[in-house]
Amino acid sequence: MILEMKVPSPGESITEVEIAEWLVEDGDYVEKDQAIAEVDSDKATLELPAEASGTITLKAEEGDAVAVGAVVCLIDTSAEKPEGDTEEKAAKKVEVKETQATPSSSQVENQTYATGAASPAAKKILAEKGMDAAAVTGTGIDGRITKEDAVKAIPSMGVEINTEGRGTSRSKMSMLRRKVAERLVEAKNTTAMLTTFNEVDMSPIFELRKQYKEDFKTKHGVGLGFMSFFTLAVVRALKMYPAVNSMIDGKEMLSYDFVDISIAVSGPKGLMVPVIRNAENLSFRGVEAEVKRLAIRARDGQITVDEMTGGTFTISNGGVFGSMLSTPIINPPQSGILGMHNIVERPVAIDGKVEIRPIMFVALSYDHRIIDGKESVGFLVAVKEALENPTELLMHNDINKALEL
Repeated sequence: MILEMKVPSPGESITEVEIAEWLVEDGDYVEKDQAIAEVDSDKATLELPAEASGTITLKAEEGDAVAVGAVVCLIDTSAEKPEGDTEEKAAKKVEVKETQATPSSSQVENQTYATGAASPAAKKILAEKGMDAAAVTGTGIDGRITKEDAVKAIPSMGVEINTEGRGTSRSKMSMLRRKVAERLVEAKNTTAMLTTFNEVDMSPIFELRKQYKEDFKTKHGVGLGFMSFFTLAVVRALKMYPAVNSMIDGKEMLSYDFVDISIAVSGPKGLMVPVIRNAENLSFRGVEAEVKRLAIRARDGQITVDEMTGGTFTISNGGVFGSMLSTPIINPPQSGILGMHNIVERPVAIDGKVEIRPIMFVALSYDHRIIDGKESVGFLVAVKEALENPTELLMHNDINKALEL
């Protein structure tokens, strides 16, 4: 029996995916649920598991954009599993791939390219940009310049880089990375984005963590990190300034009575932004457990589209990479993002005396179309107040109860 494997829907509003990499070769025998390909959507990279055991026939190439529901491979379920050392076979495949990736000199000499040849659509776009086709590297058949090549081509600013004797490399951006790029440009072009800054004395949080982190970890199995303090401080500030927890929908402002916090984490495929749902109902333990769960799923490439959509506000921690200060970009259609940064001991004036305190600079980028300066500054001050007085404002003067010890 021949089974047709079709592209499943990764989530609502996604109509096509891109074959990022085939993990098997044409004619291989695959086991049911074995990962056979990695596919990119505009939100995440997902693994495609085999729906049955059998011999596989590939119907799409790496890099192809395939519509949801289209057939990408066939599996002959009547085929018998071949005998042999599968590990040795896999090793040979890797060796073949490496050999193919480095062509011999004779192969290179025999290649011919239609340098400068462009499609009519590409010629028109290049003409509008005032660019010569000879300055564009084509990705089409025999080096032909496609419409997409012309759209992506960047006009020279009058200085040509001399690459003679120096190496260059070219790699295709994943669909996820391209979508992130588009959203970043969209955020800059479609929002009236401004950023306000403040600083936070982290001493009170340092003291609480020093005193209770061991008991907290023993009791709950997760660490007492900074993210729970910041998340709960943001929840409190959003209740005080609901416009920051709002979005523009046409000619209306849509406000939420719940708080879904998007947290930016680094995954194997790049930046991921999973969402902590209903953060307003979570305790310190609840936030830390959810952050750990989402971070592990992002690291292992198991995060789903549903887990990365629908946030109402974002927290980004550039401090883990050493960032002192930044202007984070809004994650549309959200209207605000809080940027955390590294903690540095700085001299500050306390009651007329200079003391050394652990200080973090924080930044709030916001959409000025619906958030006024007074609200943005007030929001960030409210976050600062909660972080500098967590026992009273976040724990209601009952530390053991707040930490569930």
